[in-house]
Amino acid sequence: MPPRDTLKTPPRDPALRDGALMMADTLAQWRAQGPRPDLWVFAYASLVWRPEFEAAEQRPARVQGYHRCLEMWSRVNRGTYECPGLVFALMAGGSCAGLALRVPHEQVEALMPVLWAREMPNPVYDPRWLKCQTPQGPVSALAFTLSRHSPSHTGTLSDERYREIFSTSCGRYGTTLDYARQTFEGLLRHGIHDHALEKLLRLADTDAPPILSP
Repeated sequence: MPPRDTLKTPPRDPALRDGALMMADTLAQWRAQGPRPDLWVFAYASLVWRPEFEAAEQRPARVQGYHRCLEMWSRVNRGTYECPGLVFALMAGGSCAGLALRVPHEQVEALMPVLWAREMPNPVYDPRWLKCQTPQGPVSALAFTLSRHSPSHTGTLSDERYREIFSTSCGRYGTTLDYARQTFEGLLRHGIHDHALEKLLRLADTDAPPILSP
C-alpha cells in the first residue's frame, strides 16, 4: 500500500486547472486596475528572502483574513513522492505579516511568466488580490493562497509528524527544515517574528543550528 501522504496527490487533469489560463486571467485583472498600474506582490515566505526579481519598492505589509502556515505538501522542491516535505501556504483565517513588493508597470508583462513558473509550476495555489496594509497606505497585492479543500493541503499535523518531516524530507532545493529556518530568519531580518513558526522549529533535532534572535 502506498505511504499515507502519497495518496493525497494534486489533480493531474489539465482541464481541471489550466495554469496558463489562470496567468492570463490574472494579467487581465491587473490591466483592469487603471491606467499603467504597477504590480504589487505579497511576499510571506520564500519571496521574502529569495524573490529572484528586483522590486522597485518594498514595504512592510499585513493582510487580514489570511495566515502563513507550513501546511502544504511538497513532493519535488522540499520532498519527494516517497518522502513528502512541506512548504508554506497562505490560508484563510487570522492575519499575516510580510512584505509588499512593487513591480513597475513596464516590467510586469516580462516578469509575470517568471513569477508564475516559480510560484505555479503546478497550478495548486489560488491567485488572489488581497488588501495589504502598509505604512504608506493600503495596496492591492497579488498573493498565492491555498484552499483547505486542495489535495495539497496537509490538514492538521501532529508534532511527531513535523519532527519526522524535518529530519527526513529533502527535495531538489534542499530540506524542509532548511526552508522553514530560512523563512523564519528572513522574516526576522524584516522585523517580523513568527512565533508559530518558531514553535514548530523547536520540534526539530537538537543538533540543528540555533534559531536567530530577533
